[in-house]
Amino acid sequence: MTTTTLPLPTRPGPRAARAAQPAQPIQRRAFVEFIMGMPISLHVKAIDTSRTDIDQAAGNVFATLRKVDEVFSLWRADSELRRLQAGAVLAGECHPWQAEVLELCLGAEERTGGLFTAWRAAPGEVPAYDPTGVVKGWAIEQAAALLRLVPGISFCLNAGGDMVVGFGTGMRGVAPSWSIGIEDPHQAGRIAATAEVVEGAVATSGTAARGSHIADPRTGEAVSRSGSATVVGPDLVWADVWATAAFVDPAAVRDLMTERAPESSLTVL
Repeated sequence: MTTTTLPLPTRPGPRAARAAQPAQPIQRRAFVEFIMGMPISLHVKAIDTSRTDIDQAAGNVFATLRKVDEVFSLWRADSELRRLQAGAVLAGECHPWQAEVLELCLGAEERTGGLFTAWRAAPGEVPAYDPTGVVKGWAIEQAAALLRLVPGISFCLNAGGDMVVGFGTGMRGVAPSWSIGIEDPHQAGRIAATAEVVEGAVATSGTAARGSHIADPRTGEAVSRSGSATVVGPDLVWADVWATAAFVDPAAVRDLMTERAPESSLTVL
């Protein structure tokens, strides 16, 4: 192989000067729908956000999330999960997603040392299967996979404050970052910390938005303390799982994450 090295000019000539073009401005566009009992927003950055393929991708994202709701919702009597629990449908007849999510739930309980579980019960009651804590993150990751196929975009897909940030084809190394604010759980409206994310996931668990809805699997009792736990990591399923577990026992989870999720960071407020 022969390599030819051309001498660099000492100063740009007129042709080079004319070739220099100002950077094109980046547009930003938002899409919002109410699905799975929460507002879900898709924010897209691109040179031209009016492109038809971006509209189509946004439609596919929301269609995917509506399908997830049909399969897993515990608040819809006609969902597949509710019908499975009622014995109206057999496990072998269910959507393949059911087995995939069940496996994730089992893995999450093992990986967190039992500080996260999809089997919930009040003291003295028989535990009932509730995959909600895994389904949201898993669903958003399924939808985000569609956005990664769209050329020339950067995106933030937000479901009730938990989000996946990423980019489409041709954007690795040039995609802009997103500034993700972590709200102070003790003072509404105040941003306590900010994470700059180009690609990854952010999940927060706490009592500020929904009250005492997180139970300690070791006792079955609701965690009543105030505060929040936020995890920034590569995948929303595990960011959400770790954030929930960290709200239950921050010290134990910090040690576990050092060993089992070193690529993720934990902020406890």
